[in-house]
Amino acid sequence: MKILQLCHKPPLPSTDGGCIAMNNLTQGLINAGHKVKILTIFTYKHDLNLEQLPADYILKTDIEGVHIDTRINLVDAFTAFMTNDSYHVNRFFSPDMDIKIERLLRKQTFDVIHLESLFMTPYIGTIKRHSKAPIILRAHNIEYTIWEKIALGTKNPFKKLYLNFLAKQLKEFELMMFNDVDGIATISESDKIRMLQLGVRKPIRTISFGIDLHSYHPGAFIPKKTPSLFHLGAMDWEPNIEGLTWFIEKVWPKIHQNFPEIPLHLAGRNMTDYFKNLNVPGIHIWGEVEDGHAFIQEHDIMVVPLLSGGGIRVKIIEGMALGKVIISSTIGAIGIEYKEKENLLIADTASEWIQAIDALIHKEGKQEMISNNARSFASTHFDNRNITRELIQFYKETQK
Repeated sequence: MKILQLCHKPPLPSTDGGCIAMNNLTQGLINAGHKVKILTIFTYKHDLNLEQLPADYILKTDIEGVHIDTRINLVDAFTAFMTNDSYHVNRFFSPDMDIKIERLLRKQTFDVIHLESLFMTPYIGTIKRHSKAPIILRAHNIEYTIWEKIALGTKNPFKKLYLNFLAKQLKEFELMMFNDVDGIATISESDKIRMLQLGVRKPIRTISFGIDLHSYHPGAFIPKKTPSLFHLGAMDWEPNIEGLTWFIEKVWPKIHQNFPEIPLHLAGRNMTDYFKNLNVPGIHIWGEVEDGHAFIQEHDIMVVPLLSGGGIRVKIIEGMALGKVIISSTIGAIGIEYKEKENLLIADTASEWIQAIDALIHKEGKQEMISNNARSFASTHFDNRNITRELIQFYKETQK
């Protein structure tokens, strides 16, 4: 098959979970013998430097990009507020990108056009005018639900009002776009169920995030009486900011009181000033790290204290593949068919976090058992070869 993959940020370099998910999908399709053409947006947050990409990758994907300034513009935001347009999505529309897509479709024919996320849906009209290929939306999450939950936890009344309005705009826009494509590949089953509840009429298939297991080397497990906690994630993503802020302010003081020798290591790109300037006993700020896998390997227990979000947490899957013990909030583990206390621990309150850490420290063999089970679970459920086969089958079904 010949597939056009339209991305809202470059899959490489894989600087966050979304990039990793897109790149793994690209590599899976190529390894399965299909041809993939990548056309991507790049921004001030996610740049595209072809000189830094592997020559083989450029040859196989013929990757091209269009720069868009997606930074918040108060005038445009106010105009969208007055016209009831979804400014959150419209920031990703560019006449240059629209023309690029049109010219590409005039020259080449594709079997499938694959949209990475809601942010590429403003180009559907142009795609339909110049191609008969089925359009598949890869829904990384349901955007409006993220902003609903963030608004719920916001104390500032004016910010809460705006976030609720943003969520309402997004909900209306998402529902319209969901019914304007030929098929939707959700990453999590919970997102599929939510879409069906919203009345989406197009075919929906849950096709999870895939990884190349040969790229993950857990190494021998070494139990520690004083394990380290760590978090790795993009720190310009609002749910990460919200969740970690809550964790540091409401949970960490109690953890540090009960386990004063246990450190917490925080790493991720685009750390806000709040995190950069933290001076909290036991917490170490690393900022962006050069090798995410190496950082994960250096530490022991991954913490994922999300309060909002959808889709699936790529870092949890990567942590499992590397044999890490993971403690997550219920929301953070959405989309992963885990078995609690067997391959992952769940904690939603400060007391539950204390109980989870206490069990890992004082129950002999607990850490090693969960580590082994996590690796086995990732191997069974997230092998990229199986995920790719499911996606190709879904492509074929939409062509009938």
